[in-house]
Amino acid sequence: MTATAKQDVEQLLQQLPDDATLEDIQYHVYVLEKIRHGRADIAAGRRYTTDEARERLGRWLQR
Repeated sequence: MTATAKQDVEQLLQQLPDDATLEDIQYHVYVLEKIRHGRADIAAGRRYTTDEARERLGRWLQR
């Protein structure tokens, strides 16, 4: 079963130290959201093989 966004954030807050700043929390929520989107993309078949990623990165670096 997949956790809800609220459950993910609640778990994240439990793992952060008590002195975490709002900026720290925002950053971790941002990373958590990127991970959720990435997993959804993979589940939907939107991904690249390692070779495809290297080719795309190589073209991007040549610019």
